[in-house]
Amino acid sequence: MKARSRTARTRVPLLGRRVPLVGTALLATAGMVATVAAGCGDGAGAAPKITTTARAGVAPVPPKQGAYFGAWVPPEGTGRPSSSPSGAPSGTPSGSPSGKDAGKPGMAPIARFEQRLGRQLDIVQSYRSWKSDFPGALEKSVADGNRYLLLTWGGADTRKIVQGEYDDLIAKRARAVKDLGKPVFLRWSRDMDRSSAGKRVHSPADYIAAWKHLREIFKEQQVDNVAWVWCPTARGFGGPDAGSYYPGDDQVDWICADAQPGGDYDYRDLSESVKLFMEWARKHKKPIMIAEFGVPKAYGTRRADWLREAAKTLQDPQVKAVVYFNSDEQAENARDKRRAYSVNGDKHATSALRELATTPYFNPRNLPVTSGG
Repeated sequence: MKARSRTARTRVPLLGRRVPLVGTALLATAGMVATVAAGCGDGAGAAPKITTTARAGVAPVPPKQGAYFGAWVPPEGTGRPSSSPSGAPSGTPSGSPSGKDAGKPGMAPIARFEQRLGRQLDIVQSYRSWKSDFPGALEKSVADGNRYLLLTWGGADTRKIVQGEYDDLIAKRARAVKDLGKPVFLRWSRDMDRSSAGKRVHSPADYIAAWKHLREIFKEQQVDNVAWVWCPTARGFGGPDAGSYYPGDDQVDWICADAQPGGDYDYRDLSESVKLFMEWARKHKKPIMIAEFGVPKAYGTRRADWLREAAKTLQDPQVKAVVYFNSDEQAENARDKRRAYSVNGDKHATSALRELATTPYFNPRNLPVTSGG
């Protein structure tokens, strides 16, 4: 198959517990707005105002203008060998945007990636399985700095969750997130619409019931530093009814989609990958996060052009966060270039991603920018 296409209410941050002193600039930005005006990216008219149930100044809320830029950068010693080419910088100069954080546990790969981009990330993503203890070293390091944590938490059998089998585990994890004392994006059971998740998800109704059960336990534990991110696949809006898994506007803070082009396409622009998802999302007064987007290595010399076109697509007033998937771990083997997305070692793709990341739209906090390298 081959496809080709080319009034905010401000409030003073509520600085409870351990929130106030570290990452003040981030919280000041977050506290500016809990409701953000947005317009349609295609100019077809104004989209509804963006709303969120997240608590401004404590949980992540959308920037007033533009979109946060983040990434998934695999930990050292994980993923395919090609994820960390020999040409990658081995250290981060102390004068770079990430120099002061490079020595923190888990932060070295992120600091090197930020050095190449020429700026600090707004969002750092981490992955934890359902029964994993967290926060770990990386999450604590992120919370100790001026970045948002996007915690992607694996799913479990939805019916067992609703029956209360995991209540103690959920409550323990809720308290751990609360004790971080910093704003956290929580993306639970992503890609629930995939057929491979069917045995544990069971049905849209079961998934929604489990989502609500988790939120209720977090509420009981008085966790208010979390923004709930609902994230199916973008592809799920073109075949399986991904929208049927939506828990409702009163249950979701951010609407998200994983938007990789797919290994069955010779070439596919991001605009085509997200088209149906964006049409669905227009009907909801929620900020959009595009997570796990990436340009396959199979696109070769076209990767830079793909990223430049993606930057245009993502500069949509309802898109408030984008997260690049800088990893080859989904590739079936070293020869599988259609599912390898790391830009490490590809100077043209890295340059194009740096252009995207340093565009003012994707730097809403006006973080310092260097030449990269």
